[in-house]
Amino acid sequence: MSIRRFAPGQFWNSIGSHPPVLTIPSGDTVAAATVDAHGFDHMGTQRAVRPNPMTGPFFVTGAEPGDALLVSIHEIRMTRATGWTYDVLSPTVMDPQALARLPERRKTEWLIDAAAGRARLAAPPPALADWSVAVEPMIGCLGVAPDLGQAISTATSGRHGGNMDYRRIAAGVEMMFPVAVPGALFFLGDVHARQGDGEIVGTGIETAAEVTFSLTVMKGEKIGWPRGRTAHEIFTIGNARPLDQALQHATTEMLDWLIAAHGLDAVTASHVMGQQVRYDVANVFNPAYSVACRMPRAVLA
Repeated sequence: MSIRRFAPGQFWNSIGSHPPVLTIPSGDTVAAATVDAHGFDHMGTQRAVRPNPMTGPFFVTGAEPGDALLVSIHEIRMTRATGWTYDVLSPTVMDPQALARLPERRKTEWLIDAAAGRARLAAPPPALADWSVAVEPMIGCLGVAPDLGQAISTATSGRHGGNMDYRRIAAGVEMMFPVAVPGALFFLGDVHARQGDGEIVGTGIETAAEVTFSLTVMKGEKIGWPRGRTAHEIFTIGNARPLDQALQHATTEMLDWLIAAHGLDAVTASHVMGQQVRYDVANVFNPAYSVACRMPRAVLA
């Protein structure tokens, strides 16, 4: 596999029709550097400002509105031995009357041992002195330029993708996005060394990385919301607030996918979904919440 390496000179805090940094043929592979959610690179130098500075956009030859862009994530290599989170839960996941008893939120450093595959707090509270977590790198923010000339903040998400913070968007996953502009204009960034469901402290373990990915045009593949495939499942992601609307988008997209790609009618697909679907609350911190609807591939076979 031939890989183009890309070191960004500038970053974007919105996903939109910005000038492309690289034009690639459909199917080509790129290894691109990313900075963390506050713009700090692999050396700890601040190269951009919050929120979630993006690398890109990448123009894919042949991509046109009405197509889908397939993003195959091959590798997420963390390039810094530190990361950071906040230290208390987000107000969005707490009872309002409980917020007064929480301390003020602080940015907290983590130490990342990529060789050992573990991360731990740099200055842990006594009860967590010997505690560490497995490193599971994921991409928090990625997507394509939206339609109507919009430039949408990287703090949020929508049909185009964006800041979905779904922990399953990791190496080995294929993502699909609806193409709204010529070339698709693909962006990515906001890599986390690890994150639980919901991003409930407002961050994952934010760090710098190099992501290796391929971009392939799916001609005439008209989709409404981001889709994904792993070795064992397919999934759809809805992005909206309130949370039930995000779930509705994800569920409708899964129904449409089963009907269009698997030869099921609405009743048959509903029976299968009713017994097999699993939901993940991907994010409940961002302006738009994200919900994923998952289906086992073995069932569809």
